[in-house]
Amino acid sequence: MTIKLFDEVALAIDIPEQGLKRGDVATVVEHHARTDVEDGYTLEVFNAMGDTITVLTIPASAIIPLTAREIFTVRSLVA
Repeated sequence: MTIKLFDEVALAIDIPEQGLKRGDVATVVEHHARTDVEDGYTLEVFNAMGDTITVLTIPASAIIPLTAREIFTVRSLVA
């Protein structure tokens, strides 16, 4: 999986402590290459108005690249 800085990705897992769910979209702002464990990514999550909700660092297995066969949807954030 090739993820570049500023790519949009979807979460592959729920992150309940942040109010985030699988499928929520985030922007990659940093890649953390590791040799001893799985690579990680720092993501910035925005609301529908473009305001930052949170910035979090998660393992590569917790994100999925977006494809042309997907569409965005809107849900209320419950933190």
